[in-house]
Amino acid sequence: MPGQVLFSSMAYARYEAGQTLPAKFERMLKASGLAEKVKGKKVAIKMHIGDGVTYSTIPPVFVRSLVKFVQDSGAECFITDHYVYRRHPERRGYTADNLGCPVLDDCGYFGKYYYTKEVDFKSFRHVDVAGLIHDADFLIDFSHVKGHGACGYGGACKNISMGCVTDRTRHEIHGLEGGLKWEADKCVHCNKCIEACNHHANRFDKDGKYQVNYHNCTMCQHCAKVCPTKAVTLDSHDYADFQQGMALCTKTVLDLFGPDNVFFINLLISITALCDCWGLTTPSLVPDIGVMASDDIVAIERASLDMIRFEDLIPQGVPKGHQMGDTGHLFQRLHGKDPYLQIKMLEDMGLGTQQYELKEIK
Repeated sequence: MPGQVLFSSMAYARYEAGQTLPAKFERMLKASGLAEKVKGKKVAIKMHIGDGVTYSTIPPVFVRSLVKFVQDSGAECFITDHYVYRRHPERRGYTADNLGCPVLDDCGYFGKYYYTKEVDFKSFRHVDVAGLIHDADFLIDFSHVKGHGACGYGGACKNISMGCVTDRTRHEIHGLEGGLKWEADKCVHCNKCIEACNHHANRFDKDGKYQVNYHNCTMCQHCAKVCPTKAVTLDSHDYADFQQGMALCTKTVLDLFGPDNVFFINLLISITALCDCWGLTTPSLVPDIGVMASDDIVAIERASLDMIRFEDLIPQGVPKGHQMGDTGHLFQRLHGKDPYLQIKMLEDMGLGTQQYELKEIK
């Protein structure tokens, strides 16, 4: 059976407040069945609070509407993310006075409140679930959809796997990044690989070791192709490991709640190339699309990606001189990583279905 995804479009017919996306979002919440699910529960609303001078995170008007809806439904709620206190959420309007509920660090003020769940995937061993996430009765994942340098796409899976856990878990997942293999004994340090990279993604460190920044790397393989000694080669298996780690972490967190105590909202506006954690905002890659909601993480992630089309690309959203790939999803052409991969992994883990039906809320 396909998963149901509610969708409200940015499109409007008249200059009226009721035609705008915030108004449609309120109608979507009422039609979602969420009120009955959260009644009498303690609800964690997980979102990305951003950093630095970014201005593309979820606008407070949407957060206020969600908070009020949850509270009017007879539930208690709080906004949460990691590193809340050091990233100055008040600069982006995320305060208790403005949103109507507390804004809390999910691992506590010192980042030491968590519960460890053991996993076994290569070097990934520990899912340290944030204490406030663990203690909540219900989880609402409220994601701003955008690109991501290490996995192509940042939506609900990224918001949970990187935001509901500790530094140790994030570091273990990032430790799975890869795609290029360097053999020191073959390298003659001719620097041809460095000169061939159009994305400033590789370098030799002070000890002469080859280093790759996988946020910038697009897997174009120029470095491997120009290497005269084949010291740099492609290891496509490693490339997928990061997304596998994200999916496994997401499942571990969601298993704490069960399918009846989670809900997902994806906001598809200000869809930029990079994650909000960069602390900056670049021009949008495509026009604003709208907002989606579902109780199926796989369905909503698939539906979100399907609506972000290369044909709608706004050239200003891509850095000048950046060479895009020729095939695949827009995010794959931009970052060199297949964004659908993490969704298939979530589906394979039993978290939902890629088959979905859209129900438009006007």
